[in-house]
Amino acid sequence: MNDYYDLRLKEYRLSRLKELGGFTFEHVDIEDRQTLSEVFERYPICYVVNLAARAGVRASIVDPYVYLSTNTLGSLNLLDLMNRHGVKKYVMASTSSLYAGVPMPFLETADVRKPLSPYASSKLGAETMAYSYHHLHGLEVSVLRYFTVYGPAGRPDMSPFRFTEWVNRGEAICLYGDGEQTRDFTYIDDIALGTIAATEKCAGYEIYNIGGGNQPISINTMIGEIEKHTRKKAQIDYQPQNNADMQDTSANIDKAIKKLQWSPKVHPLDGLERTVNWHLENQGWLADVRL
Repeated sequence: MNDYYDLRLKEYRLSRLKELGGFTFEHVDIEDRQTLSEVFERYPICYVVNLAARAGVRASIVDPYVYLSTNTLGSLNLLDLMNRHGVKKYVMASTSSLYAGVPMPFLETADVRKPLSPYASSKLGAETMAYSYHHLHGLEVSVLRYFTVYGPAGRPDMSPFRFTEWVNRGEAICLYGDGEQTRDFTYIDDIALGTIAATEKCAGYEIYNIGGGNQPISINTMIGEIEKHTRKKAQIDYQPQNNADMQDTSANIDKAIKKLQWSPKVHPLDGLERTVNWHLENQGWLADVRL
Protein backbone atom coordinates (compact mmCIF):
# COMPACT_ATOMS: atom_id res chain seq x y z
CA MET A 1 0.00 0.00 0.00
CA ASN A 2 2.94 2.39 -0.48
CA ASP A 3 2.54 5.47 -2.67
CA TYR A 4 4.79 4.37 -5.55
CA TYR A 5 1.68 4.61 -7.74
CA ASP A 6 -1.98 5.61 -7.45
CA LEU A 7 -3.44 4.08 -4.28
CA ARG A 8 -6.87 3.72 -5.89
CA LEU A 9 -5.62 0.69 -7.78
CA LYS A 10 -4.35 -0.89 -4.58
CA GLU A 11 -7.59 -0.08 -2.79
CA TYR A 12 -9.54 -1.64 -5.68
CA ARG A 13 -7.57 -4.90 -5.34
CA LEU A 14 -7.89 -4.85 -1.54
CA SER A 15 -11.65 -4.40 -1.76
CA ARG A 16 -11.86 -7.46 -4.04
CA LEU A 17 -9.91 -9.53 -1.49
CA LYS A 18 -12.18 -8.39 1.34
CA GLU A 19 -15.24 -9.36 -0.71
CA LEU A 20 -13.97 -12.95 -0.89
CA GLY A 21 -14.06 -13.33 2.91
CA GLY A 22 -11.63 -15.26 5.09
CA PHE A 23 -9.14 -12.44 4.68
CA THR A 24 -7.67 -10.13 7.32
CA PHE A 25 -5.75 -7.01 6.35
CA GLU A 26 -3.12 -5.46 8.65
CA HIS A 27 -1.66 -2.19 7.39
CA VAL A 28 1.96 -2.85 8.41
CA ASP A 29 5.25 -1.84 6.78
CA ILE A 30 7.70 -4.76 6.59
CA GLU A 31 10.48 -2.24 7.26
CA ASP A 32 8.91 -1.64 10.70
CA ARG A 33 10.27 -4.63 12.59
CA GLN A 34 8.53 -3.88 15.89
CA THR A 35 5.03 -3.62 14.42
CA LEU A 36 5.68 -6.60 12.16
CA SER A 37 6.70 -8.58 15.25
CA GLU A 38 3.29 -7.85 16.78
CA VAL A 39 1.61 -9.43 13.74
CA PHE A 40 3.64 -12.61 14.25
CA GLU A 41 2.62 -12.66 17.88
CA ARG A 42 -1.05 -12.05 17.08
CA TYR A 43 -1.61 -14.86 14.56
CA PRO A 44 -0.69 -18.55 14.20
CA ILE A 45 1.30 -18.37 10.93
CA CYS A 46 1.90 -21.47 8.82
CA TYR A 47 3.97 -19.86 6.08
CA VAL A 48 4.90 -16.46 4.70
CA VAL A 49 4.44 -15.29 1.09
CA ASN A 50 6.40 -12.08 0.61
CA LEU A 51 4.90 -9.97 -2.18
CA ALA A 52 5.64 -6.69 -0.40
CA ALA A 53 8.23 -5.33 -2.81
CA ARG A 54 9.07 -1.83 -3.91
CA ALA A 55 8.63 -2.26 -7.67
CA GLY A 56 9.99 -0.46 -10.74
CA VAL A 57 13.35 -0.60 -12.51
CA ARG A 58 13.61 3.04 -13.60
CA ALA A 59 12.35 4.48 -10.31
CA SER A 60 15.04 2.53 -8.45
CA ILE A 61 17.71 4.54 -10.28
CA VAL A 62 16.21 7.76 -8.91
CA ASP A 63 15.84 6.57 -5.30
CA PRO A 64 17.85 3.36 -4.70
CA TYR A 65 17.69 3.66 -0.90
CA VAL A 66 13.98 2.91 -0.60
CA TYR A 67 14.47 -0.24 -2.71
CA LEU A 68 17.22 -1.56 -0.49
CA SER A 69 15.19 -0.70 2.62
CA THR A 70 11.97 -2.41 1.51
CA ASN A 71 13.14 -5.26 -0.68
CA THR A 72 16.26 -6.36 1.20
CA LEU A 73 15.95 -5.13 4.79
CA GLY A 74 12.19 -5.75 4.82
CA SER A 75 12.80 -9.32 3.65
CA LEU A 76 15.38 -9.76 6.42
CA ASN A 77 12.79 -8.64 8.99
CA LEU A 78 10.37 -11.31 7.76
CA LEU A 79 13.00 -14.05 7.71
CA ASP A 80 14.29 -13.24 11.17
CA LEU A 81 10.82 -13.10 12.70
CA MET A 82 9.92 -16.37 11.00
CA ASN A 83 12.96 -17.98 12.59
CA ARG A 84 12.12 -16.56 16.03
CA HIS A 85 8.50 -17.75 15.81
CA GLY A 86 9.16 -21.17 14.32
CA VAL A 87 7.61 -20.48 10.92
CA LYS A 88 9.45 -22.69 8.44
CA LYS A 89 8.00 -22.08 4.95
CA TYR A 90 8.82 -18.92 2.97
CA VAL A 91 7.81 -17.98 -0.59
CA MET A 92 9.18 -14.74 -2.02
CA ALA A 93 8.56 -12.83 -5.23
CA SER A 94 11.73 -12.09 -7.15
CA THR A 95 12.26 -10.83 -10.68
CA SER A 96 13.32 -11.73 -14.21
CA SER A 97 15.28 -8.44 -14.19
CA LEU A 98 18.14 -10.42 -12.66
CA TYR A 99 18.76 -12.18 -15.98
CA ALA A 100 20.10 -9.13 -17.83
CA GLY A 101 22.87 -10.16 -20.21
CA VAL A 102 22.18 -13.89 -19.80
CA PRO A 103 21.46 -16.09 -22.88
CA MET A 104 17.79 -16.92 -23.46
CA PRO A 105 15.64 -18.70 -22.54
CA PHE A 106 16.63 -17.88 -18.97
CA LEU A 107 17.45 -20.75 -16.62
CA GLU A 108 17.35 -20.57 -12.82
CA THR A 109 21.00 -21.73 -12.73
CA ALA A 110 22.24 -18.69 -14.71
CA ASP A 111 24.86 -16.37 -13.21
CA VAL A 112 22.88 -13.31 -12.08
CA ARG A 113 25.62 -11.51 -10.16
CA LYS A 114 25.64 -8.44 -12.44
CA PRO A 115 22.23 -6.76 -11.96
CA LEU A 116 21.66 -3.64 -14.08
CA SER A 117 19.47 -1.69 -11.64
CA PRO A 118 19.17 -1.08 -7.89
CA TYR A 119 15.79 -2.81 -8.07
CA ALA A 120 17.36 -6.02 -9.38
CA SER A 121 20.21 -5.68 -6.86
CA SER A 122 17.75 -5.38 -3.98
CA LYS A 123 15.95 -8.52 -5.12
CA LEU A 124 19.20 -10.44 -5.44
CA GLY A 125 20.02 -9.38 -1.89
CA ALA A 126 16.64 -10.72 -0.75
CA GLU A 127 17.24 -14.03 -2.52
CA THR A 128 20.66 -14.54 -0.96
CA MET A 129 19.46 -13.55 2.51
CA ALA A 130 16.74 -16.18 2.20
CA TYR A 131 19.40 -18.73 1.33
CA SER A 132 21.38 -17.78 4.44
CA TYR A 133 18.33 -18.40 6.63
CA HIS A 134 17.70 -21.69 4.87
CA HIS A 135 21.30 -22.76 5.48
CA LEU A 136 21.56 -21.56 9.08
CA HIS A 137 18.05 -22.15 10.41
CA GLY A 138 16.44 -24.73 8.15
CA LEU A 139 13.81 -22.46 6.57
CA GLU A 140 12.14 -23.97 3.50
CA VAL A 141 12.35 -21.38 0.71
CA SER A 142 10.78 -21.00 -2.73
CA VAL A 143 12.06 -18.01 -4.73
CA LEU A 144 9.75 -17.10 -7.61
CA ARG A 145 11.24 -15.05 -10.44
CA TYR A 146 8.17 -13.47 -12.03
CA PHE A 147 8.23 -12.43 -15.68
CA THR A 148 6.39 -9.23 -16.70
CA VAL A 149 3.19 -9.64 -14.72
CA TYR A 150 0.12 -8.03 -16.31
CA GLY A 151 -3.67 -8.19 -16.20
CA PRO A 152 -6.71 -6.28 -14.90
CA ALA A 153 -5.85 -3.69 -12.24
CA GLY A 154 -2.16 -3.99 -13.08
CA ARG A 155 0.63 -1.55 -12.31
CA PRO A 156 0.19 1.82 -14.06
CA ASP A 157 3.95 2.19 -14.61
CA MET A 158 4.03 -0.95 -16.79
CA SER A 159 3.41 -0.92 -20.51
CA PRO A 160 0.16 -2.98 -20.72
CA PHE A 161 -1.62 -0.55 -18.37
CA ARG A 162 0.00 2.68 -19.57
CA PHE A 163 -0.27 1.95 -23.26
CA THR A 164 -3.91 0.86 -22.98
CA GLU A 165 -4.79 4.05 -21.10
CA TRP A 166 -2.83 6.30 -23.47
CA VAL A 167 -4.50 4.79 -26.52
CA ASN A 168 -7.96 4.90 -24.93
CA ARG A 169 -7.46 8.53 -23.81
CA GLY A 170 -6.15 9.58 -27.22
CA GLU A 171 -2.73 10.48 -25.81
CA ALA A 172 0.67 9.59 -27.28
CA ILE A 173 2.43 6.44 -26.10
CA CYS A 174 5.91 7.16 -24.71
CA LEU A 175 7.90 4.27 -26.20
CA TYR A 176 11.53 3.70 -25.19
CA GLY A 177 13.32 2.03 -28.11
CA ASP A 178 11.84 0.86 -31.40
CA GLY A 179 9.22 -1.47 -29.91
CA GLU A 180 10.89 -4.63 -31.18
CA GLN A 181 12.09 -5.56 -27.68
CA THR A 182 10.19 -8.60 -26.41
CA ARG A 183 8.72 -9.63 -23.07
CA ASP A 184 7.58 -12.96 -21.67
CA PHE A 185 4.25 -11.56 -20.47
CA THR A 186 2.65 -13.60 -17.67
CA TYR A 187 -1.03 -13.17 -16.85
CA ILE A 188 -1.91 -12.47 -13.24
CA ASP A 189 -4.07 -15.58 -12.81
CA ASP A 190 -1.12 -17.77 -13.83
CA ILE A 191 1.17 -15.88 -11.43
CA ALA A 192 -1.30 -16.49 -8.59
CA LEU A 193 -1.59 -20.21 -9.35
CA GLY A 194 2.20 -20.55 -9.56
CA THR A 195 2.57 -18.83 -6.20
CA ILE A 196 0.02 -21.11 -4.55
CA ALA A 197 1.77 -24.15 -6.03
CA ALA A 198 5.05 -22.93 -4.51
CA THR A 199 3.52 -22.75 -1.03
CA GLU A 200 2.31 -26.35 -1.37
CA LYS A 201 5.66 -27.67 -2.66
CA CYS A 202 7.96 -25.50 -0.53
CA ALA A 203 10.99 -27.61 0.48
CA GLY A 204 14.73 -26.98 0.66
CA TYR A 205 15.85 -23.86 -1.18
CA GLU A 206 14.53 -23.63 -4.74
CA ILE A 207 14.35 -20.91 -7.40
CA TYR A 208 11.60 -21.09 -10.01
CA ASN A 209 10.89 -19.10 -13.15
CA ILE A 210 7.19 -18.19 -13.22
CA GLY A 211 6.80 -16.93 -16.78
CA GLY A 212 4.69 -17.12 -19.89
CA GLY A 213 6.35 -20.30 -21.07
CA ASN A 214 8.76 -19.12 -23.76
CA GLN A 215 6.04 -17.25 -25.67
CA PRO A 216 7.50 -13.71 -25.67
CA ILE A 217 5.84 -11.06 -27.82
CA SER A 218 7.15 -7.70 -28.96
CA ILE A 219 5.99 -4.37 -27.58
CA ASN A 220 4.81 -3.49 -31.08
CA THR A 221 2.64 -6.61 -31.13
CA MET A 222 1.17 -5.58 -27.80
CA ILE A 223 0.38 -2.11 -29.14
CA GLY A 224 -1.35 -3.70 -32.14
CA GLU A 225 -3.52 -5.80 -29.83
CA ILE A 226 -4.47 -2.72 -27.80
CA GLU A 227 -5.43 -0.90 -31.00
CA LYS A 228 -7.57 -3.85 -32.09
CA HIS A 229 -9.52 -4.13 -28.84
CA THR A 230 -9.96 -0.39 -28.20
CA ARG A 231 -10.64 0.25 -31.90
CA LYS A 232 -8.37 3.27 -31.67
CA LYS A 233 -5.09 4.12 -33.41
CA ALA A 234 -2.02 4.59 -31.22
CA GLN A 235 0.07 7.75 -31.42
CA ILE A 236 3.69 6.97 -30.58
CA ASP A 237 6.38 9.25 -29.15
CA TYR A 238 9.65 7.38 -29.64
CA GLN A 239 12.34 7.89 -26.99
CA PRO A 240 15.88 6.44 -26.64
CA GLN A 241 16.02 3.05 -24.95
CA ASN A 242 16.79 3.15 -21.23
CA ASN A 243 20.09 1.51 -20.22
CA ALA A 244 18.41 -0.22 -17.28
CA ASP A 245 15.85 -1.94 -19.52
CA MET A 246 16.39 -5.45 -20.85
CA GLN A 247 16.06 -5.96 -24.61
CA ASP A 248 14.32 -9.32 -24.38
CA THR A 249 13.03 -11.75 -21.74
CA SER A 250 12.11 -15.41 -22.14
CA ALA A 251 11.58 -17.92 -19.32
CA ASN A 252 12.58 -21.54 -19.29
CA ILE A 253 9.86 -22.96 -17.03
CA ASP A 254 10.80 -26.64 -17.17
CA LYS A 255 11.65 -26.69 -13.46
CA ALA A 256 8.29 -25.20 -12.44
CA ILE A 257 6.48 -27.68 -14.68
CA LYS A 258 8.34 -30.62 -13.17
CA LYS A 259 8.53 -29.70 -9.50
CA LEU A 260 5.47 -27.48 -9.01
CA GLN A 261 3.23 -29.16 -11.62
CA TRP A 262 2.53 -25.64 -12.82
CA SER A 263 2.41 -24.14 -16.30
CA PRO A 264 0.75 -20.98 -17.62
CA LYS A 265 -2.72 -21.38 -19.12
CA VAL A 266 -3.42 -17.90 -20.52
CA HIS A 267 -1.77 -16.98 -23.85
CA PRO A 268 -0.45 -13.38 -23.90
CA LEU A 269 -2.84 -12.32 -26.66
CA ASP A 270 -5.86 -13.67 -24.72
CA GLY A 271 -4.60 -12.03 -21.55
CA LEU A 272 -4.17 -8.70 -23.31
CA GLU A 273 -7.75 -8.88 -24.58
CA ARG A 274 -9.01 -9.48 -21.03
CA THR A 275 -6.85 -6.63 -19.76
CA VAL A 276 -8.04 -4.12 -22.35
CA ASN A 277 -11.66 -5.11 -21.73
CA TRP A 278 -11.18 -4.43 -18.00
CA HIS A 279 -9.86 -0.95 -18.85
CA LEU A 280 -12.86 -0.26 -21.07
CA GLU A 281 -15.27 -1.44 -18.36
CA ASN A 282 -13.60 0.79 -15.73
CA GLN A 283 -12.64 3.79 -17.84
CA GLY A 284 -14.67 6.19 -15.73
CA TRP A 285 -12.45 6.10 -12.62
CA LEU A 286 -9.31 5.14 -14.57
CA ALA A 287 -9.43 8.32 -16.67
CA ASP A 288 -7.46 10.40 -14.15
CA VAL A 289 -5.13 7.69 -12.79
CA ARG A 290 -1.55 8.99 -12.99
CA LEU A 291 0.55 7.02 -15.46
